Amino acid sequence: MSVPGKLEVEVEPAGAGLDECRLRRLTAYLDRLVEMGRIPGWQAVVARGGRVAYVGSGGYRHLEQQLAVEADTIFRIYSMSKPVTSVAAMMLVEEGALELLTPVGDLIPSFRDPRVYVGGPDLKPVTVPATEPIRLWHLLTHTAGLTYGFHRVHPVDAMMRQGGYEWNFPEVDLATAVDAFAQFPLVFQPGAEWNYSVATDVLGRVVEVASGLPLDRFFAERIFSPLGMTDTSFGLAGPDTPDADRLARLYAATPTGRLQPLDALGTRYASPAVLFSGGGGLLSTAADYHRFTQMLRGGGQLDGVRLLGPRTLAAMTRNWLPGGADLDTYGRALFAETPYRGVGFGLGFAVVLDPSASGTLSSVGEYSWGGAASTSFWVDPAEDLTCVFMTQVFPSSALPVRAVLRQLVNQAIVG
Repeated sequence: MSVPGKLEVEVEPAGAGLDECRLRRLTAYLDRLVEMGRIPGWQAVVARGGRVAYVGSGGYRHLEQQLAVEADTIFRIYSMSKPVTSVAAMMLVEEGALELLTPVGDLIPSFRDPRVYVGGPDLKPVTVPATEPIRLWHLLTHTAGLTYGFHRVHPVDAMMRQGGYEWNFPEVDLATAVDAFAQFPLVFQPGAEWNYSVATDVLGRVVEVASGLPLDRFFAERIFSPLGMTDTSFGLAGPDTPDADRLARLYAATPTGRLQPLDALGTRYASPAVLFSGGGGLLSTAADYHRFTQMLRGGGQLDGVRLLGPRTLAAMTRNWLPGGADLDTYGRALFAETPYRGVGFGLGFAVVLDPSASGTLSSVGEYSWGGAASTSFWVDPAEDLTCVFMTQVFPSSALPVRAVLRQLVNQAIVG
């Protein structure tokens, strides 16, 4: 049984059906990335059967000061916040406060009459009324028609950037940001396609309205405290607090492959958040997020604490794209934290449908997500295995490490 706030091996690899020598390949590969200057530092946790069989780390949380990655290092997990927000929403579904078919406009009036882009430039778009409302399940599956400013391929993306919503959001509260999102047209009719987007930030606002709690309090009281996730939050208490030294520095991958500090994005996490971004605002540790994955692996329960029923968790981790489609056929081929071929999408998670099509050593039914600073996790029910990986290289598209992580973990499974 894992202990809150601690990260330690609970079973020898052989006792979990893993080959210890083969697991060393994972360590060697990640250490080599540090030596090559591709990543500043790293931390990884592999568990099987609910018991930690591998904990590894290397490199630095702060390159310039030569501060090593340690067991309690805090990382910006960016879009690994999204599964947490999705769990929160589904907790409210289980309580009857929400339904998957609930129109978002019933809770957020600014979304009552969305319009859809059909042509024209970003400064003078042509729009038509949406043919149906955006519903809760559209937010959970990224089929609402929303987008991100950083995609840079659609006129609505440009409109979002002009509004100040790209990687950094303005210093406004979540309600204000979500009302701003509602003023931009949708890029397609709700439910018609898949597009990675601010949908999960809107979902976080839905959680606030339906629960009557700010998102940070809902997370702290209903998820983090019950699970013993003692180091997960929307920002630190301040840059001069003792925890500030534990926060890893954020680095940008440059075209030459060298790392540059990215303090323009990274330093705002050293202070309390104004906007509680359910789509990308959380800080966490490998130990904390490991506990979150164990709750998922346990069908919604960990150490006698149940957040979700097993049927709900099973529903969240199967493909919800119409007709069983994968992201390659139903999604827009833009930046996202997963491959597109052979991968579907559930209620907050990417789900492997066909490992051969996805080009990864994985299992049918494996579900996962990652973050913009190259963090990632996955849960493999077929092998009863979970993995959490932390580093701080932005953006994740510059460090195509996730497929290699899977093959190095999976090649170590021998029993």
